[in-house]
Amino acid sequence: MPHHINPGLKEIETMNPIGLISMQYARPFTAEHFPLFDKMKSLGYDFVELLVPEPGELDPAETARALKDAGLGVVLAARVNLQRNLCSDDASARAAGVDYLRYATDVAAAMGSTIVGGPLTGNPLVFAGRPPQPVSDDQRKARKDHAVKGLRAAGEHAAKAGVMLAVEPLNRFESDVLCTTHQAMELLDAVDHPAVALMLDTFHMHMEEASIAEAILLAGPRICHFQANENHRGFPGTGATDWVSVCRALREVGYAGPVSLEPFRRDDDRFGVPFAQWRAPHEDESDRLAASVDFIRSHLQLAGYRR
Repeated sequence: MPHHINPGLKEIETMNPIGLISMQYARPFTAEHFPLFDKMKSLGYDFVELLVPEPGELDPAETARALKDAGLGVVLAARVNLQRNLCSDDASARAAGVDYLRYATDVAAAMGSTIVGGPLTGNPLVFAGRPPQPVSDDQRKARKDHAVKGLRAAGEHAAKAGVMLAVEPLNRFESDVLCTTHQAMELLDAVDHPAVALMLDTFHMHMEEASIAEAILLAGPRICHFQANENHRGFPGTGATDWVSVCRALREVGYAGPVSLEPFRRDDDRFGVPFAQWRAPHEDESDRLAASVDFIRSHLQLAGYRR
């Protein structure tokens, strides 16, 4: 049965707080970038989505103080690789995957975050240099068993820390184990742990769901984090996403949790520019970032008004 989840962000009490990914400005994000917290707040954002820092990148206690000073909440986005991979054939990589999620949980708790989201199942494709390949049914079942065992173990640690683990389906070029909401529901049914829930990203859903709104309705109360991204990763409202139907579906399932924006595809359409690679901003995007948070907030607020 679904677990009814209403996660909050410490220091943030508003319904559907809206946040911005730190990669909008910098990667890696370090203490020298703390002044950007005030900027995000001034643009209308309620929280920042930080990548789980690798050891030495950020001091969690120092980061928590900077966030509090700026009045921002925080959620964390996990970074998996083949060496820390819950679905690996290699037992040591699976163990490292569980250890990483425990580490991410501890960092989240120290920063004041209640959510660690991302492709927690592992098995990255393009960003790990792996092409998609067919697998046997035995391999498929083994990967599911590994994912269930690993998420349960990590979930036990997360529950003690008051942190939710939010598993994210990715598109077919970034994952070969979890791509759709239906697959995620099967996985969560098998894991059956109250600290393991679902994160949805409309960028990936554009590729893999027949209907984004219907997928949201299927996920229902299991959603604990939501990323509102355009089909081309541009600023919300500049692409093909039907935000009215998306926000109405979120309202229908009673989703009151955080909504992150990740419009980090740069405005550069020159031939040969690799869109899949992160690039630092080449101009001040403050006006578009402020418009983006206003756009999503207004759609969420008007989602229940149909006259």
